[in-house]
Amino acid sequence: YFFTQAKFGFASQKNLVLAATIGFVYIFASVFGGRFGQRQGYFSALRVGLSIMAVALLVGLFVENVVAHVIVLLVYTSGTCFTWPALEALVSENESPLRLQQRVGVYNLVWAGTGALAYFSGGAMIERFGLKVLFSVPLAVHVVELSLIQWLEPKTNSRASPVEPPRVAPAVLAEIPLNPRPIARVKTFLRMAWLSNPLAYIAINTVIPTIPALAKQLELSPKFAGFFCSAWLFARTVAFLLLWLWPGWHYRFRWLAGAYLAMLACFTLMLAASDLRLLVTAQIFFGAAIGLIYYSSLYYSMDVGGAKGEHGGIHEAAIGVGNFIGPALGAAALHFFPEQRNSGTWTVCGLLLLGFFALVAVRSRSRVRV
Repeated sequence: YFFTQAKFGFASQKNLVLAATIGFVYIFASVFGGRFGQRQGYFSALRVGLSIMAVALLVGLFVENVVAHVIVLLVYTSGTCFTWPALEALVSENESPLRLQQRVGVYNLVWAGTGALAYFSGGAMIERFGLKVLFSVPLAVHVVELSLIQWLEPKTNSRASPVEPPRVAPAVLAEIPLNPRPIARVKTFLRMAWLSNPLAYIAINTVIPTIPALAKQLELSPKFAGFFCSAWLFARTVAFLLLWLWPGWHYRFRWLAGAYLAMLACFTLMLAASDLRLLVTAQIFFGAAIGLIYYSSLYYSMDVGGAKGEHGGIHEAAIGVGNFIGPALGAAALHFFPEQRNSGTWTVCGLLLLGFFALVAVRSRSRVRV
């Protein structure tokens, strides 16, 4: 979004429209990508996704007009929808509850940590090497990843098979007593996580497209905007580490509800902040809350049973719903109430509050049934 602001003069409203468009594509592409990996194999899905992403970035290096760049971005987004469900399935396929907790924890640390470092350093790299670095560096990374697949596939072929029967002994299931039964309760937490995660991404993808405008308001250069506005990403990574090491949050409603309320409060503070210290502090708690909500969605998706690829696709599609609704609401509010600078913030806050009531309703209804 710093790229579209710098190259095409996009203000918050146009960046929000772009984010909503990306989210809309992500919804359907994720479901397709998850099913593709489930049926054709996870490594096949990775090859397709990384190839699409690499080609899109290569084209992006040479195009100049806004329409071409939007198309490149949408094609790139479609490619990512083949990779995320496949990676999530590879991490969790045929694992016991104990191993699942460990593997999902490492997976979350890797992607969140690298994402935080990329955002932290992105502004400085733009200032040093120019806007084209946003295409050339990821392109090089994807080429390396495609090469790694050729080396990794033979070593993990048995784990990659979507149809291999489970190899977990019944005794292993007792290793984590926090994994509840009956299955009805497990599915209730899965529904709550699938509800709260897209709502969390509504908040995330309302914040991210408006960060360039917020940085301008606080008189931050792209370099320092990357430094200060990546605080929530590092906080999310630390949260992933703690949640990995301590499984006591599993299937505990108060943790999910508390994280959701913290996310809502910090979202409001971040977009209304006029002080850099308040912005960074709110980001830290926002990132921690987002970390628990995301971890819940992914962990419960993988813990509930078979069809890991399709469950990963649904998990990612739920993220796409949030990626679409949040920016779309924010852009619509700015369009219809342009004189109210914070109209988008309050509109999304209202939706997030309704989402909390829906979360409580799902919990209450399940308790009545059980």
